[in-house]
Amino acid sequence: MGGSENRVLLGCDASFWRVFRDSAEYGDGTPHPLDRWSKRIIGGMAKDMGANTAFPSDGPPYAPFIAWAMDTGRFFQSPVGMMVHDVAGMMISIRGALIFDDIADQPGASAHPCESCADRPCIMACPVNALSAIPPYDVPACKAYLDTAAGKDCMTRGCKVRRACPISQDFNRPDVQSHFHMKAFHPT
Repeated sequence: MGGSENRVLLGCDASFWRVFRDSAEYGDGTPHPLDRWSKRIIGGMAKDMGANTAFPSDGPPYAPFIAWAMDTGRFFQSPVGMMVHDVAGMMISIRGALIFDDIADQPGASAHPCESCADRPCIMACPVNALSAIPPYDVPACKAYLDTAAGKDCMTRGCKVRRACPISQDFNRPDVQSHFHMKAFHPT
């Protein structure tokens, strides 16, 4: 992808889950329903708008979605290393990108939301200290915890760290959506 391209990253708000849950992909029993749904919806948008697409699930090589997100000035690294968005908090779910030759009037950058968060509850939220500002993320510790009775809360309602973020709490992601993502992260 050339440096002259302009990208619009597409994510999900709280109303997304109802739309996806009612889709053919959700109920067809075929693997990767969310990726397939995203490609169908975003692909249709791209066709209508004369854009190209990129998806986080396509690769290797994978498109640099994290770098693209950080370049927008609306995504930031949180104190625990996860990305945080100025509106979605840590409930980020970038489903794809529309790529245009030229775009006018892109949204401006915002202030880093963690800088004004006095309590930073995300730092103490992980029951197994799997996350920190210094990588790597301790995936084995997280997944081992998810297999315990105490870990059921994270599996069914979503990661406690993501939920601890005050912005995430205002984003109103349904628990069933978080459960869906957790099952994709840690199929049991």
